Amino acid sequence: MDYSAANHQLWNVIIQMGYIAAVLLIAISLRQTVKPIRKTMLPVAVLGGFILLLAKEIGVIKLDENMLSALTYHGIALGFIAMSLRNPVQREAGDESKVGFRSGAVIVSTYMIQGVTGLIITIGLALTVMPNMFRAAGLLLPMGFGQGPGQANNIGASYQSLGFEGGHSFGLSIAAAGYIVACFVGVIILNVLRRSGELKLAEVNSLTVLRDDHIGDSEDGDVAESIDKLSVQFAMIIIVYLATYVVTAGITGGIAKLSEGLAGTVNTLLWGFNFIIGSALAILLRVILEKLRKRGTIKRRYQDNYLLNRLSGAFFDIMIVAGIGCIDIEDIRGLVLPFILLVVAGTIVTWFHLRWVCRAVYGDYYYEGLISMYGMLTGTISSGVLLLREIDPQLETPAANNLVVGSSFGILLGAPVLILVGLAAKSPAMCFVTLGLAAAYLLILDILIFKVGRHAKDYRQK
Repeated sequence: MDYSAANHQLWNVIIQMGYIAAVLLIAISLRQTVKPIRKTMLPVAVLGGFILLLAKEIGVIKLDENMLSALTYHGIALGFIAMSLRNPVQREAGDESKVGFRSGAVIVSTYMIQGVTGLIITIGLALTVMPNMFRAAGLLLPMGFGQGPGQANNIGASYQSLGFEGGHSFGLSIAAAGYIVACFVGVIILNVLRRSGELKLAEVNSLTVLRDDHIGDSEDGDVAESIDKLSVQFAMIIIVYLATYVVTAGITGGIAKLSEGLAGTVNTLLWGFNFIIGSALAILLRVILEKLRKRGTIKRRYQDNYLLNRLSGAFFDIMIVAGIGCIDIEDIRGLVLPFILLVVAGTIVTWFHLRWVCRAVYGDYYYEGLISMYGMLTGTISSGVLLLREIDPQLETPAANNLVVGSSFGILLGAPVLILVGLAAKSPAMCFVTLGLAAAYLLILDILIFKVGRHAKDYRQK
């Protein structure tokens, strides 16, 4: 075997990962040393992604975009599997399941308002000034803003294969714009609320990273064999992901045997949303391991929450950098108008919808819940926490935990999104059907939010 530089296949993965590692370190340095960048609160991974994109566009480096797209695709599933394997931690603030359900409803109802808004814009453009506009493209707004670059990458690529020219880069561009909205617009909102007297910003170091766990927990990952704890966590994640592949392949193969037409629509979406199957299998494994441990069949708890959190964070960081880096600017030159309209409209409707529903859910920590949800539903959990720390530096309210627990419930409540995404792409007429169904589901979720009522217990009295 040739181990020299001539063997491109051998060294390509190291070269591409080296680019990602380099821009992450450069981004960390810029955040620490350049005050204007630090004030923007732009997450390091997002800044690194833009540096990678710039380096590619000016010709400094040559990226393997297929590999970056694969890293983005696998990163979201691996990250969610790592999160789902964690042992549940009992929280002190309120009834976690009830607040988690309400937070999940808030998250998915925001997906729906973003999807309805996006479809109205793209259908409107198709009927007027852009007759060739792919009408289902409006659903990339909740994929990019609400779910981030992983799903924007998957669904954008799926739509591109169905005829939306430039759909892959368009979806990733919306996700990248969402990060900018979360950080820049989020900071502007915080300052407006502060100047109006509604909020008092805390003096915190925005570089501090949330750590809700610690090393050395005797109940976490108490593995005594001659193997590193990190290796055990990584092995469990990969095994679950392999099982995800097998299960998804089995389901899609079965559908193909039953109906080729149905398989053409559903199978692509199942592979695009494979992180849902992966999360379910990870939870199943976690439950099985815990039951075996309680029965005495196994003596140790193999999951380590600290290491699983670190691994999920690493997977998500790589996903974000790779996702932004593989945007092709050329692909979206003819889509500037829908891009601007979707980003601007998404920014506005997300804010006003959250202002309305969060007041019904979070009550005595309304602003903390509102700001954190806005950061997450335009960017990711990390941008939601960054904004939250400006008004709740010690994370004393349940708002940060609601982002995580709510996201878990959001996976369940968001299952109909998979159907809507596939339905809209079938034909222009089905876009109108999808719009109506999305609006109806939005109404149902908002009724549930207000019917269940607000968080009754005051966390400050704990």
